[in-house]
Order: sequence, then structure tokens, then C-alpha cells
Amino acid sequence: MEIARGAYTIAGTAVLPLLPLRLWWRGRREPGYRHAIGERFGRYDAVAGVGTTLWIHAVSVGETRAAAPLIERLSGTFPHARILLTHMTATGRDTGRALFGDRVTQAWLPYDLPFAVRAFLGHFRPRAGFLMETELWPNLIAHAHAQQVPLFLINARLSPRSAARYARVGALTRPMLGRLTGVAAQSAADAERLTALGAPSGTITGNLKFDIAVPEAMRALGRSLRQRFGVSRRIWVAASTREGEEALLLNALAGAPLPADSLLLIVPRHPQRFDAVAELLRARDVAFVRRSEEIAVSPDVGVVLGDSMREMFAYYAASDLAFVGGSLLPFGAHTPIEPIAAGVPVLVGPHTFNFAEVTQGAIAAGAAQQVADARELVAAVRDLLDDPARRASMVAAGRVFYELHRGATDRLWRWLAPQLSPIVTNPDRD
Repeated sequence: MEIARGAYTIAGTAVLPLLPLRLWWRGRREPGYRHAIGERFGRYDAVAGVGTTLWIHAVSVGETRAAAPLIERLSGTFPHARILLTHMTATGRDTGRALFGDRVTQAWLPYDLPFAVRAFLGHFRPRAGFLMETELWPNLIAHAHAQQVPLFLINARLSPRSAARYARVGALTRPMLGRLTGVAAQSAADAERLTALGAPSGTITGNLKFDIAVPEAMRALGRSLRQRFGVSRRIWVAASTREGEEALLLNALAGAPLPADSLLLIVPRHPQRFDAVAELLRARDVAFVRRSEEIAVSPDVGVVLGDSMREMFAYYAASDLAFVGGSLLPFGAHTPIEPIAAGVPVLVGPHTFNFAEVTQGAIAAGAAQQVADARELVAAVRDLLDDPARRASMVAAGRVFYELHRGATDRLWRWLAPQLSPIVTNPDRD
């Protein structure tokens, strides 16, 4: 074991006794974290690896959705293979269950400790693994390499900020990335940053999230929510907001209220914050209803708290305008692709480093607008709600932008299939 990975492992082992407590604590508000805790440490009840298992790791909701086109290709091309889908978050696992049901085997990826990853690989015996976006775990990758399990980093992205952090621990990063079998990056800039850090030079496929179709069920639910919220009201959604952003929004709205017929739909990114945002609204004496209450919104109520899971597409479909959260404060923003796919004009704050390229592309195409702070956001919301023609122009620009970037799944498959077929059909691996 390299010295740097040894130090990393010692640090991980030191906090090992605290990990079950952390899971139990998080499970207070997200019970999914208390499910199958043993899997986090390499203890699995699922059927052991028999035949061909193809493994996809999608840490949370966005990565799970992005993995859907690949899962369909793998299932269609290798119908007798078992698809193993692993996660780290409860919302990711719930999303996988909702999307795929029993068509895939789901499990938690264990913590990145040698005994746990050895147990995981020994139990499921994957023929090949696919890590979504930036899921890089030194021990997992090292042990997969030692057991000759090829790992592909797909839909890979790496922001300049993340690349700088990885570069500071090059003794850990370079061997880890060098053990990957291949990299399929979202953009040339992502590929260059990964290669500079030691990853094999790969291919550029674009972003798989452009190939995700908005489910008709979500569009239908959006229409239903629109009826409940008020058909004649002008609705804007603050989507995937992070801690501190709701307060900034409420402060800005207090200083410059929007017209009475407007309605703000706040959808916090993490479900454990639903109650905290509700308390914030009460403390500010803001009249609101919760989505989970399943009631009509009266005209004197100006805010709806979107406290439900797996309904983001429906919230977008119910809205005239979307602000993408995580961008008012330096969280790096969330993807603007989903609201654009749903046909909604997009506003983003100044912090978009997690999705810099796609966000700048959407802005350049006229599908999105960037604001400097919460006050500028509220002013932009007012302008756009008062200008249906401009909103329609942004929607049309978004449609063109979205269609222009589709096809990542095909590009990925053309690169991946020739490498994967001999791996899957090699009898020596059984």
C-alpha cells in the first residue's frame, strides 16, 4: 500500500466507531439511512455474485437519474447480466428504487476501508464497474484493480476547484486515477483536468443528463399541482436550495415584495431541512402551506414549501420560472439541465462552479440568466414574470440548447461497448 493511501486508511479507521452513530443520527429525519447499515461495512444479504454482474455506482439522486440511459443499454445488450446499483445517500437509493424497481439489485457502497471494499467486491464479484461523475475512492479503486475488475469513470466532471484539491494530495490522487480503466468525460476541460492528475486519457461524450426525458407522469403531476397552487397565479420555484439561501431570498423579498398574484415554491435540496425551512417561514410570519398537506393554496398564501421527494420535475412543470439553488452561496449550484428540459426559463446565482460549462452554455444560448445576489434575483424574477414574451424566448432557446447537447449516451456506448463486450463474455472471469 502506498504511504499516502496508508495514511488515508488510518484516518478512516480512526473514525470508524463514529460512523454507525452518524448514520443513526441522519436517520432521525431520513429513515433510509438506518436501513441495512451492515452494508456500509461490507455485510450483504443480497444474493452473492453469480454469473455476470455489472455494477454502477451513483452516489445520489442526480447521478442515479443520469445512470438511467446506461442501465437501459447494459440491460438491453446483456440481458442475462445482473445490474448492481450502489449509492451513498438515502435519496439516491429511493430514486433508484422508483426508477428501476426490482430490475436492478440495490446496495449501499461500503465505506472506503480495505476490509469493507474487499467484502463488497468478494460478495458481488462484479465483472466491470462504472463510477458516475466524480466518485473516486482510493481503497475501492485499488482493490478493484488488484482483483482485475475494470473500472470506468463515466459522465466524469471535475471543477477547477476540485482539481486543485486533488492536486494538493497528488501522492494519493495519481495512483488512484492511474488505476482506472477508462474515462468518459462530460467536456474537454473535465478530461484535461483528470488527465493532468493522472487519469488515463479518455473520450468526451457530453453530459448524460441531457438524454434524460421528463417523465410524462411528472408533467401530469405538474399540471395537477398548478391547479392546486392557482392556475392564474405566476409561479416561480427556488429549486434545490441550500442552507442560508432561503433566508437570503426572504430578506430580498421583504425589501422588494413581488406582486400579490405571484407564488414562490421553495424546494430545499435535502429532506432533512424541510422542517427547518418551515420553522424559518413561521419565524418570519410568512404565510405558507406544505406540499405534503395536499391542500389548495388560497390567494393570501405566498409560499409553498415543496417537502416531497422525487417530484422536482413536477415542480418545474408547475412553474413559470426556475431559480436553481446552491448558487447564491458558494455551494457550486445544481444542474440547470432539468428545468431547461422541463421547458422553464432559468435563473442562477454567481456560484456555479460545479456545473460551470453547462451553465455558461445555457446563459450564452439565452436559456438562462445569471444574477449577482438575492436582491438582483428578485428583480430578475419580477422582470421575467412581467414579460411573457421574454420567458417564451428563453424557453425556445432552452429547447434548442437541450436538443443540441443530446446524444451523450450514444457517444458513450460507441466508446464503451467494444471494451465491455470481451470483458463480459470472457469465461475466465467466472
